[in-house]
Amino acid sequence: MAPVLLLLFSFLLACLLVAGAGRKGSRSSRRLPLPPGPKGWPFLGNLPQLGPKPHQTFHALSKTHGPLLHLRLGSLHAVVPSTADLAEKLLRNDMKFINRPKNSGAEHIAYNYQDLGFTPYGPRWRMLRKLCAQHLFSARALDELQHVRRREVAAFVRRLAAAGGPPVDVSREVAACVVNALAQLLVGRRVFDDDAGEDAREFKDMVTELMYLAGSFNVGDFVPWLRWLDLQGLEARMKKLHRKFDGFLDGVIADHPASGSAAAGEDVRIPAARDLLSVLIELKDDADGDGGKLTNIDIKALLQNIFAAGSDSTSITSEWALAELIRHPDVLSRAQEELDAVVGCGRLVSESDLPNLPFLQAVVKETFRLHPPGPLSVPRIAVEDCEVDGYLIPKGATLLPNIWAIGRDPAAWPDSPLEFRPDRFITGGGHEGVDVKGHHFGLLPFGAGRRMCVGLNLGLRMVHLMTATLVHSFNWALPEGRPPAELDMEERANGFTLHKAVPLVACPMPRLAPEVYLRL
Repeated sequence: MAPVLLLLFSFLLACLLVAGAGRKGSRSSRRLPLPPGPKGWPFLGNLPQLGPKPHQTFHALSKTHGPLLHLRLGSLHAVVPSTADLAEKLLRNDMKFINRPKNSGAEHIAYNYQDLGFTPYGPRWRMLRKLCAQHLFSARALDELQHVRRREVAAFVRRLAAAGGPPVDVSREVAACVVNALAQLLVGRRVFDDDAGEDAREFKDMVTELMYLAGSFNVGDFVPWLRWLDLQGLEARMKKLHRKFDGFLDGVIADHPASGSAAAGEDVRIPAARDLLSVLIELKDDADGDGGKLTNIDIKALLQNIFAAGSDSTSITSEWALAELIRHPDVLSRAQEELDAVVGCGRLVSESDLPNLPFLQAVVKETFRLHPPGPLSVPRIAVEDCEVDGYLIPKGATLLPNIWAIGRDPAAWPDSPLEFRPDRFITGGGHEGVDVKGHHFGLLPFGAGRRMCVGLNLGLRMVHLMTATLVHSFNWALPEGRPPAELDMEERANGFTLHKAVPLVACPMPRLAPEVYLRL
């Protein structure tokens, strides 16, 4: 027995010495407390408390424990800031939170961290971001291809006008338009024909599933010894979806003119040299500075990343914006009056009109504030210990800014923060200088810092154009004569994205001159 006790004593002494050395090496940070938070369960921590709407759960917990919330998710620390002030302190100089945490979604769906969103910060990440910034999302590139978006929007209006006024699923219709416009920018052709409604729905379902799985709280990510059991069945769904999306992208690449296998002369194609896939194929075998060489997997990961983020966020925001306008007929009338004054009733709205529509821009900002497409920011990980407001955020902790709660922060939005009031962004409204480009930390739908959304410029153009078109081209009413006050505005969290729990179904009634619709 004595040798066993001696061995145990020696082991405990060694542990104490190692712990003491660690405290000595980072004494100042170890003295700091972790941010406050709720007590968790054994092993699982606070995972069972998240519920179906984690952003709302975090917001409620912040009312009790404070705006900088600490949670234990299995074996991991998570820190959730819920105010604009804290978001600014953490993200203005974001090198301490520059990387993403490991998770099963990025592993199984995003080609094992090969996509732009989850690639570690470094030369390769800079190369991919530079490609997007220069060849797809620059102002010049967007201007050169605005005719593509104009053509898709015209087809969208023609389709709704031809229906003659029966109820339509707004999100589904907008998504089909956005996906085709985005596809032409990415791969030089439409993904779906006008009569491919079922295919469009299937692709939208695929993107919705991707966003759900990528943003789900998978127990196996937080309790590693349970991962092999796949208790929620999420990893099996991830692998199945990856095979499906991978096959779709393989077909797109094989059919591209730059691959040498596509039929020539298709009238749905734009010049191949202008789309991103052409650029990527040209660069595939060439080293690009310190970023290395592109592979087919790199190309597919990047395409998947942009397809998913670009199509889902635009259709979600446009649907929420129209829902709020239907609920507020006076605001809808003001938006239509502005559009009629700038555009008139003899043509469709175009991208060149958008800078001259300040009230419409305010409507979109207010929609982003109350209904951000991503209620929680894509997670980041602390690369070193840091201090915020006297609290320790330890190295390896996951940072989850609550974008939804920040948009309701009374300190940032003192004037009726829960109400839909676009006037707050108009001259004299108190927030007329606020934008969504990461400069104002009370409004962060695209994130902030180096990891903010690379497709921000395209996303803004698409959301403004789709919202303006919905408002300008049609009057809207709820089915069966229901009053606007009855419109259901409940939320449904779908992984990274925030949908309406009940999709918006409304009746579009053409309001422009009849010849406009005849010319489409």
